[in-house]
Amino acid sequence: MLTRKQHELICFIADHLGETGVSPSFEEMKDALDLRSKSGVHRLISALEERGFIRRLPNRARALEVLKMPERAEAAARKTKAPVRAAPPAPPVPANDVIEVPLHGRIAAGMPIEAMEDATMLPVPAALLGSGDHYALEVAGDSMVEAGILNGDYALIRRQEVARDGEIVVALIDDHEATLKYLRHEGAMVRLDPANSSHQPQHYRPDQVRIQGKLAGLLRRY
Repeated sequence: MLTRKQHELICFIADHLGETGVSPSFEEMKDALDLRSKSGVHRLISALEERGFIRRLPNRARALEVLKMPERAEAAARKTKAPVRAAPPAPPVPANDVIEVPLHGRIAAGMPIEAMEDATMLPVPAALLGSGDHYALEVAGDSMVEAGILNGDYALIRRQEVARDGEIVVALIDDHEATLKYLRHEGAMVRLDPANSSHQPQHYRPDQVRIQGKLAGLLRRY
């Protein structure tokens, strides 16, 4: 059996999801239930989750799914003047949803530097990512500026081990250093091209190069 506040919260979440397709923020839930702090919202959500009424979607901010509604939700909703809606189906990922991807240190857009440092998590708008597994690398250098990739940008990389000529890839050189470049094949060699006329292409034997992903998007902070 749910408490009155738990009833109020699940009705508010279901109504917000039904209208917008997006979970309400903790601030919105706090105000709707007239709570003094967001810690009270956290406790209510944890209680609803433990009882199987809602679940949090992993690696996404503001992502709750209503699994079932309480039996007497209508009565609780009348007390709070909140409309009752049936639990909506899981909505598609909205454009303003956020997914956390691993941030694996820095990668050169000039000469290769060591990449894949200890990972932290970087929040990324879901609209920037497609299907597949992704990670992020901070760009260091200026050799890709003519492709719009600047020093300090975050390159969003889709994990894959193959790529076509002309695609921008993360290439791991001699299993040690990584670089972000256009992939080309030139005879029996692999050529990694910069996007800066003042930089020279890099040539390697095929056994020296492993593709670790393809550029899927960029995130820039101002």
